Amino acid sequence: MNNLPPILSYFHREGHKFILGFGAVTLLFYLLGMDLPGVLGLILTIWCAYFFRDPERVTPVKEGLVVSPADGVVQSVTEAVPPGELDLGDAPRTRVSIFMNVFDVHVNRIPIDGTIVRQVYTPGKFFNASLEKASVDNERHALLLKSGSGREYAFVQIAGLIARRILCWAEDGQEYKAGERFGLIRFGSRVDIYLPKGVHALVCVGQRAVAGETVIANEKTRELDRAGEIR
Repeated sequence: MNNLPPILSYFHREGHKFILGFGAVTLLFYLLGMDLPGVLGLILTIWCAYFFRDPERVTPVKEGLVVSPADGVVQSVTEAVPPGELDLGDAPRTRVSIFMNVFDVHVNRIPIDGTIVRQVYTPGKFFNASLEKASVDNERHALLLKSGSGREYAFVQIAGLIARRILCWAEDGQEYKAGERFGLIRFGSRVDIYLPKGVHALVCVGQRAVAGETVIANEKTRELDRAGEIR
């Protein structure tokens, strides 16, 4: 990305072709004197650029911290069985679900320092990602990471109603630092993270999370799952 025009460097490389494509079509409309299509094209170009923004994040550096893998609203904190394809057994774990709407940053980040030990892509349907059944029925990409403490974390990219492409460039056996980018989902989706036994969620339903920055759990604390209320 070093040779890119400065303005494109702010957007993820996966979005460059879309941004330039919408921009070229918009320019063509204006050159042909088609003002209304040109205005609509300009709006779509601006939205597309906004969707693919990839800002830097400041990740808290402390052993045992688990940060949010996605931007968005914490939709649920519940007990659920991890995806079967990861072979983690049938014991429920605390699952934190983060829903991304089409205006959120969609670049996904590693939740905790560790090593990717397994990942499985599962084709599926495209129900609204905010629905509970989306975690089972929708297209998804599940990853299993072992932290430095030996605990296993599962996190899952889930396609949504509009999303039609899950991108993941993580590699098995590769070590990551919390907050590093590992994937992206195009156009509205959700990321679930399953915490290991004894690790409790430190976020509440309805809270906004920032990928790579918001602490959602801590291996070093005994605090139980938090509750929250609108004030």
